[in-house]
Amino acid sequence: MAVLLYYPLVKPPTEVLHQALLYWDGIASVVPREPEVYEAAVSAELKELRDRSLYRPLHFDNRSMDLLRASRYGRPDGGGNLAAEVLRQELRRMADSPDRPSLPSPPEAFIYESKLSYWLERDLLRLGLAERWEDDWWRLAVPKQVQELIIGVLARELALEGPVSYVPYTDRPDAYDCSLRAPAEQGLRAYETELGGLLPVPAPGTPTADVLAFRDRYADERQRLMRALHRLLGDLRRDYEHPADVLSQLRREIDQSVEDYRGAAKSSRMAWVERSVMVTVALGAAAGSMVQPGLTWVLGAVGGYALNVATREIRPLARTRDGHDFSYLHRVKETLT
Repeated sequence: MAVLLYYPLVKPPTEVLHQALLYWDGIASVVPREPEVYEAAVSAELKELRDRSLYRPLHFDNRSMDLLRASRYGRPDGGGNLAAEVLRQELRRMADSPDRPSLPSPPEAFIYESKLSYWLERDLLRLGLAERWEDDWWRLAVPKQVQELIIGVLARELALEGPVSYVPYTDRPDAYDCSLRAPAEQGLRAYETELGGLLPVPAPGTPTADVLAFRDRYADERQRLMRALHRLLGDLRRDYEHPADVLSQLRREIDQSVEDYRGAAKSSRMAWVERSVMVTVALGAAAGSMVQPGLTWVLGAVGGYALNVATREIRPLARTRDGHDFSYLHRVKETLT
């Protein structure tokens, strides 16, 4: 299974942390590069999970920042890439908007300079979307919308780095939308579906130690469930012309894995809730003429829940991963199970 890459903050909310520990191989977040700043920004709980190889602190280095090569002199052929162009277009749109984001006092959000390339820092200051904050030389004060945009785009590109398979995941709808939004002249088709009913999490207040104990005790059940769901998403990505056929082929496997997992959850004697979890599945350029945006398929019931697939247009990645291209949005809505 993949590692969940949470953004835009260093510390994920507890419910997101618990979901990562149950349904993925662990969790990661983007941290400051400077050791002394890292020590202050990362919680003791995350450090303990890091020691158990369940948390991965990621940072941008010179190679990572190549993902944001800006074109020279503003020319489209100047060596820039799509991620950099997305950021430039969105930042200009924000700066020119009648309701442009303002910098409140005290600031509501910061970006560490180690997460910025030179041109991006320069553009933020020039557009009036960032300020240097007092004596904190290692970070810029920015509006929350600016922070969500930049870290969301970076996280989606960073998910392709190295041998580990990362899945971008956020609980901020604006960050989710900005990270996927395509420039006007480019775009990919994508499917969106709601999986939250199939992925219950322990109720608020559950100790992380109890979640880890459940993770270890019922490893087979949770891994079977996630393998079935990721197989569903992967098959939808490849066989995008026939989404209902994909579900019919996998319905029995998913139903059985959901039943087994619910049995494990019931025997744990913990209280569980259902969170809304939306997943976006990139389909690739070949699907452009076959799948139209705005369509919705009612695929049927799986695990006792109706599973629908809708289409949208998203930004293509600068590079592609053969295994998957999924992005998740965690919503606040919950139902006690």
